[in-house]
Amino acid sequence: MRFPSHLTRVFGATLLVSAITNTLSAQVDSLRSRLTQRIAATPGSVVGVYYKSLSSGEVLTIDSDSSFHAASTMKVPVMIEFFRQVERGGLSADQPVLLVNQFSSIVDASPFSVAPIDDSDSTMYLRVGERVSARELVERMIVRSSNLATNAVIALVGAAHADSTAHALGARNIRVLRGVEDGKAFQQGLNNTTTARDLGALLEAIEKHTAASARNCDTMLAILSRQEFNDEIPAGLPPGTRVAHKTGSITAVLHDAALVYPPGRGPYVLVVLTRNIPDERVARALIADVSRLVYEHVTGATGQASR
Repeated sequence: MRFPSHLTRVFGATLLVSAITNTLSAQVDSLRSRLTQRIAATPGSVVGVYYKSLSSGEVLTIDSDSSFHAASTMKVPVMIEFFRQVERGGLSADQPVLLVNQFSSIVDASPFSVAPIDDSDSTMYLRVGERVSARELVERMIVRSSNLATNAVIALVGAAHADSTAHALGARNIRVLRGVEDGKAFQQGLNNTTTARDLGALLEAIEKHTAASARNCDTMLAILSRQEFNDEIPAGLPPGTRVAHKTGSITAVLHDAALVYPPGRGPYVLVVLTRNIPDERVARALIADVSRLVYEHVTGATGQASR
């Protein structure tokens, strides 16, 4: 039986689309297998992975809805809320803020402070008692992951507002409850938490200019691109690859949440959350390997994605 030519074209196109879809699905399955094997090579680890191509929409997830202590990744929704409040006129990016090292616990409003020894940016403590621009505090909160600057920004914008904004942007399970080193809250299990999917949603919103105005989203991307701690996701990429990201770590917990910009291709989101890995070097190597495998999948540059 011979079909009319227009039906033959339709059938041919359908078969072609089906073949392409099956090929892409097989490639994603292959990537999933390689990632699963790499994660399994670190016994006892708990890992959440969220990958999404922002050009094709391709998605791969591994325990992406599992909840983790957010560590310093919670600074991303705090940054978003800051710029949204600036847009609404509630804050000025250049307004001076008296830098203090005394904050109120969410448990009973009792005072607590943060210690330089536990902070990745100890130099900010030399400026206690000075007035620092709000914009600089946000910069140090992300680029150097300053805990002191973070608590100062949260005092400005409110943790509850950052939490609400994150939910509105699609990060439905994230919890932004408090600042850093609130010991009483920690003892009661009142911690900032997130999932890999939640952080992925926030980074996508920044890249797509839906988290705030286009201008402020570009400002946030520039800040994230100046991140000074680059031993996780960036370490699995070829030198010079642009990455806008935020890391986070506490005892036996290490995270990285990134927008990666392969040369000549659209960006992708990659979030890797880890816990139950006591040796940070082991966790760092795991995240870098996940990053390398995803980059190779995206670009086909097997064996080239390493620093």
